[in-house]
Amino acid sequence: MTNTPATSDLFAPARLGPLHLPNRLVMAPMTRNRAAADGTPTPLMAAYYAQRASAGLIIAEATTPNAVGRTYPDIPAIHDPAHVAGWRRVTGAVHAAGGRMFLQLQHGGRIGHPDNSGLTPLAPSPIPLPDTVFTRGGHRPAVVPLEMTAGDIRSTVADFAAAARNAVEAGFAGVEVHAANGYLIHQFLARGTNHRTDAYGGPVAGRIRFAVEVVRAVADAIGPERVGVRISPGFTGNGMDEGDTDDIYPALVDALAGMGLAYLHVVFADPGQPLFHTIRNRWPGTLIANPALPWPGPLPADGGRHEAERLLAAGADLISLGRAFLANPDLVERLRIGAPLNPVRDEHLMYVGGETGYTDYPFLTRPRRGSRPDRPSPRPCAEQPTRPVPRPGTGLVIDPARRGFRDGRQAVPGPGRRTVDHRRRGPSSRRHRLYVGCHT
Repeated sequence: MTNTPATSDLFAPARLGPLHLPNRLVMAPMTRNRAAADGTPTPLMAAYYAQRASAGLIIAEATTPNAVGRTYPDIPAIHDPAHVAGWRRVTGAVHAAGGRMFLQLQHGGRIGHPDNSGLTPLAPSPIPLPDTVFTRGGHRPAVVPLEMTAGDIRSTVADFAAAARNAVEAGFAGVEVHAANGYLIHQFLARGTNHRTDAYGGPVAGRIRFAVEVVRAVADAIGPERVGVRISPGFTGNGMDEGDTDDIYPALVDALAGMGLAYLHVVFADPGQPLFHTIRNRWPGTLIANPALPWPGPLPADGGRHEAERLLAAGADLISLGRAFLANPDLVERLRIGAPLNPVRDEHLMYVGGETGYTDYPFLTRPRRGSRPDRPSPRPCAEQPTRPVPRPGTGLVIDPARRGFRDGRQAVPGPGRRTVDHRRRGPSSRRHRLYVGCHT
């Protein structure tokens, strides 16, 4: 990258409903599998998110609103008081560092397994994922999900609303309803996974109904200004076949446009595609765009900045980045001054637990005492540790040398787990790549 002064609108402040954002860079939600076995967020997660508080907005990782919606081991949840308390520690750490957070709500639908949740997955139709599902015992063949009854649909909508209320109680500024990437709501949208003949299937108007009901219930529960929605038009991972993409998303956007929502988040956005411009023209509010970067494959050397600039020029209001934030806790400042980025250690993305590849990515500079994370020190220094700093009222100590929390003088370790390659490669790879989270 060229070391030139930043003049980009990426670093200009923005408004998101009542929130004042110091820049237009959003940390995208990324599944990292560092929660406790019961879904409770851990102190290590608090450290991870607090490190990245200089983002204009953090959208915390996919979090399940009920037990049957659980996808993989060690993902967080938000349907129990312990979950709320765990997330409150995370949001407290981020707020203390000057950050702002939304929480993504995700129900896995057919992407789940009894070995993970203890329950048979629910889905629009009894059509299994054409791949394996990762469990604590390794990859297992996907099971045939149960077709959701009318009662299942009503209770799931209610669970999303309850999860949103829990998120606000836990200190989040709002929630993002995950209607993308092959999970439950997306399964209702797509012809390949929705073979229903009732009011929730058939033509586009029926297939978008569940998504609209979930979003409306969540908006009624916490206020529409606290609610965002994530979509992934044309996405084919996780065995998805939408069938009529160009019809689904204009109809869905039109149905959501009058609700007064906080934002619409378009994943793998490409300003060269007509559908992106159709969505932008139909959506009256804030549009977050996630650039279509290579995945799987190496992250561009600029972390996606070039594509981010293209999306801003095409009408996006905010830009979400995944892997660039994952590997660079001070990404905003690195992009601002044109500094090189840390490389992503792919082997530590998921399923491995612990600090390695999570909270141990180095910072470029040491912030001055009392400085805000979005106002970096003008005097860069080597990657030097500073002394541990107590966090008032939490019983925790932030130790910059470890880039994490310590309880007293003992580091809080992550659970030790072996590394598992979650991307099926080689001659035995299936045609449908299993997509496990947004890391673009």
